[in-house]
Amino acid sequence: MPEGDTVYLAAKRLDAAFGKRTLTSSDFRLPALATADMSGKRVDQVRAYGKHLLFRFEDSWTLHTHFRMDGTWHLYRSGERWRGGPGHQIRIVLTNEDAVAVGYRLHDVALLPTDREDEVIGHLGPDILDDEWDLDAALERLDQAGARRTPSIAAALTDQRILAGIGNIYRCESLFLAGIHPWLPVAQLPPADRRSVLEIAHRLMMRNRDRASQSTTGDERRAHYVYGRAGRSCLRCGTRIAVRAVESQGRDAGAANEQRVMWCPTCQPDTRT
Repeated sequence: MPEGDTVYLAAKRLDAAFGKRTLTSSDFRLPALATADMSGKRVDQVRAYGKHLLFRFEDSWTLHTHFRMDGTWHLYRSGERWRGGPGHQIRIVLTNEDAVAVGYRLHDVALLPTDREDEVIGHLGPDILDDEWDLDAALERLDQAGARRTPSIAAALTDQRILAGIGNIYRCESLFLAGIHPWLPVAQLPPADRRSVLEIAHRLMMRNRDRASQSTTGDERRAHYVYGRAGRSCLRCGTRIAVRAVESQGRDAGAANEQRVMWCPTCQPDTRT
């Protein structure tokens, strides 16, 4: 599933091409929206919230889409050949005088009044890529998760109800840099460590949100410390990187919701009691 920074960058590019511009045509290739027509409507803005993407129109309507595992928006110049996939995978086509936005394999598509956006994103925690991100609000939700049940910190970090936007890459990398064992229950994690891992995740994602690459090491040749390195040597200590599957939490997890978490057993010791 795309990380929040991937969706943020998609929204930024779409907003540059469609924000404050009027649609010349729209084509919704989904049964539920087959009769929808946004032609002649001005797009006020395109923005991301977590892993959700929102086109907001001048007449107070919002087009909501979610990428899930395989969805994507492709942006083309007028007359340019579309290369995002076969035609039967296209769900939405939006056009203005200069650009075409083609949505492939999109999920959870909805066209609804803007003042009802909470119906599709209201369950989410604070957006980690928002310029006004509220760390304390995210910590409060993480504390509540630890108090009412005993999820691992690995499961909690990608629970979009706690914090919107983090995916498996930044989960693995943030836990490594914080020195936290993935399977430590949130309830056993000291408050200072809870704050530290969220601050690290925020810093990493903000550093990458305006570019296509997702480097957490600062070295594009070795972009990640542990993610994608199962069975290989830790870049810091040489220990073999461990791997284990964890089930993603929350209704944003999607059908294929089991992900592989990677960590260094030496740099992230197991302190469970």
